[in-house]
Amino acid sequence: MTTRTDQPIRLGYIDLSFHLASAGVVKEILERHGHTVELRAAPHEAMFQLLHAKEVDIVSSAWLPASHGGYLAPSLDEVEKLTVLYEPYCLWGVPDYVPADVLASVDDLKKPEVLDKMDRVIDGINPGAGISRFSTAMIDAYGLREFGYRFEPGSEATAFAKFERAVADKRWLVLPLWSPQYLHHDYRIRSLVEPKGLLGGQDQATLVARKTVLPNIAPAALEELRGLYLGNDVVTDLEHAIRVEGLSAQDAARRWLATQGATA
Repeated sequence: MTTRTDQPIRLGYIDLSFHLASAGVVKEILERHGHTVELRAAPHEAMFQLLHAKEVDIVSSAWLPASHGGYLAPSLDEVEKLTVLYEPYCLWGVPDYVPADVLASVDDLKKPEVLDKMDRVIDGINPGAGISRFSTAMIDAYGLREFGYRFEPGSEATAFAKFERAVADKRWLVLPLWSPQYLHHDYRIRSLVEPKGLLGGQDQATLVARKTVLPNIAPAALEELRGLYLGNDVVTDLEHAIRVEGLSAQDAARRWLATQGATA
């Protein structure tokens, strides 16, 4: 069977910049092997609905098993897991100037000396994100609502801007976050101990492709994708290049690939 490199590959990613960061590397690799790549972004659950509806061919990337496993389940028999790109995990973080001997765990949020200083509105990103689902459950599981805490899903822009303003003023707040994430590049964010295990543990960020598209991918491209590994630190740096340095996702990808001995 002849490989159809003239047929565009529809590459989907969840509409957050760290997912775009890894998608940029995948796109660059495919294009270096002669493919035309069409990028498509959508929120978490919607992206996997597009995959199931055969409207995207590849997704970079599915956080498995905890964060996106339920979303991928209807398509599981129709896709191949090509590679694990990095090992993400969710966290509730506080700025490192918040003393660890006062606030070390989620349960400590109920201590009087913490309540006196802590912002009790915990801002997050869109409600379909794993970290948002986990955070909603944690408010009730840890009895935080009766102490005035509430979780407010929203957008990256709102949540991260609030965090940066709070850090500038040395105010106390909790940020539902994850790694890899570009804020870790510039800020020291300490994870709170979460003894109930509601944050999902460590996932595997997996590059998944519809089995029907694999014959249309050049064998050398497929081999390179199956061997691709980024790691949390690299994705953090790629996203920082996009969000802070102003690079395009593909320019950030090219810069990283150049450090790996790849040719432009």
